[in-house]
Amino acid sequence: MSVDENLTELSELQLDVLREIGNVGAGNSATALSRLIQRRIEMNVPHVALVPIEDVPEFVGGPELVVVGIFLRVYGKAPSNILFLIPRDSAFALVDTLLGRERGKTTELDAMDESALMEIGNILAGSYLNAFYTFTGMSMLPSIPALAVDMAGAILNVVLVQLGEMGDHALLIETNFVAEDRSISGHFFLVPDPGSLSSIMNAVGVE
Repeated sequence: MSVDENLTELSELQLDVLREIGNVGAGNSATALSRLIQRRIEMNVPHVALVPIEDVPEFVGGPELVVVGIFLRVYGKAPSNILFLIPRDSAFALVDTLLGRERGKTTELDAMDESALMEIGNILAGSYLNAFYTFTGMSMLPSIPALAVDMAGAILNVVLVQLGEMGDHALLIETNFVAEDRSISGHFFLVPDPGSLSSIMNAVGVE
């Protein structure tokens, strides 16, 4: 049975591979962010799972929670989509940390703040896709990110309408940022096109 035929029944070995990819990607992201802002940032991945695409908003606090969404298209041997969702207040805290502002200073996002968050999206996407390459040998390249601030359900609906054909499940890589005693959580979703998840898992020799 292929992975795509029964995504809800991944083996523990398959999930272990995905967790390891997430941990390597988080480590690479933390290193890149620390260099960018000249301060130590740690990242960890407390939870990795495959979830039905329609349940994505529930994992970030419900469809009506206002979030910052960063979207990228992934090109290569396993075409996919990346959606990074972070609650709006957490995004404000992350911007304060990145730009060296006093805690609580950011209450709205200006163009500089949005640029900083999109750069985070770039770093996360690049780091996780490099981790996939390390484990699978499959080269995947992200597009330029797009950013939106809206309710989680509305962002997901827009993404679904724009993309049309996509997989029924998303790979959730929960991501925690820790910097200067602040802990900020976001949710990184890789949504493979039909057939792509099976290609990824086959590439690591896990069927």
